[in-house]
Amino acid sequence: MIITRTPFRISFAGGGSDLKDYYEKFGGSVLSVTINKYIYLSMHPYFDENAYLLKYSKTEDVQSIDQIQHPIIKDVFKKYDIRGVDFNSSADIPSGTGLASSSAFTVGLINLCNIFTDKYMDKEEIAKEACKIEIEDLKEPIGKQDQYACACGGLNFIQFHKCGMVDVEKLYLPADAYHVLEKNLLMFYTGKTRAAGSILAEQKKNTTNNEAKINNLHKMVKLSRDLKNELLKGNTGAMGEILHSGWMYKKELAEGISNPEIDYYYNLAMQNGAGGGKLLGAGGGGFLLFYVEEQFRSKVRRALKDLKEIDFKFDNKGTNIIHYSKAKLYRSKI
Repeated sequence: MIITRTPFRISFAGGGSDLKDYYEKFGGSVLSVTINKYIYLSMHPYFDENAYLLKYSKTEDVQSIDQIQHPIIKDVFKKYDIRGVDFNSSADIPSGTGLASSSAFTVGLINLCNIFTDKYMDKEEIAKEACKIEIEDLKEPIGKQDQYACACGGLNFIQFHKCGMVDVEKLYLPADAYHVLEKNLLMFYTGKTRAAGSILAEQKKNTTNNEAKINNLHKMVKLSRDLKNELLKGNTGAMGEILHSGWMYKKELAEGISNPEIDYYYNLAMQNGAGGGKLLGAGGGGFLLFYVEEQFRSKVRRALKDLKEIDFKFDNKGTNIIHYSKAKLYRSKI
């Protein structure tokens, strides 16, 4: 039995600049952090050596790879020639909520299959392979930030170069600033999930041929760099203003990123002391994130009492193996 644990991520600034149509022309950057909410994937040999038992949001019991319906599992299993396995997936957070659940799944699955087949990749290699599977093989209209964030873990400034290379720079804050930042971030579930594909496809189109929206994305990239510099100086208070500015720019990138309900709760939090915030992920639903100084936290929580608050801390490990029982990987010859 092998079990991997892969964290979900929160993106603070620069989201959208990781789309190929943008970074190939201008380069991009994102600042994000992973949190202690995870997806857990496990695998061990199945009783039927020629079949597959797959349990995720649905159950598949099939006889060949080609019969597998889950596109990511199907693609990864083909690459690794995985056969005769019992596979399970469970997560702390629902999918479609803006925390990179799909890419966390892909990253965790690659890590799982590497260990299962006695192969080794470092975390950035896992992220690169996850990007290839999701973007090139499966043609998903997504960027590269989620794969690198979930694989590497921690607070990172991630740059996307015109040539396609990705650099992950870990940010080491003063200890007191790190803990203040962690405590001052509040996250609330809107109760709605969404498929990111349609919003990202429109955003991709808009940031390819719409000058005003391209300029907005330029400003969002600059915010990611500004936030990096302020955090490294220990100025966590800059987070609120930068989140707010980024959210205002992001809402203009595509239809459906926000809606009246999201705007209502966002404005309510701001009126009760939040320094700034944003909707996580592509938009349309999921989690609202706010930066709230200590003296205003109780007030913001009371104002948003109709929403479910999710308590979290930062994660620094990225994708990793939490259980490995090698003896059970080999079938008895008796």
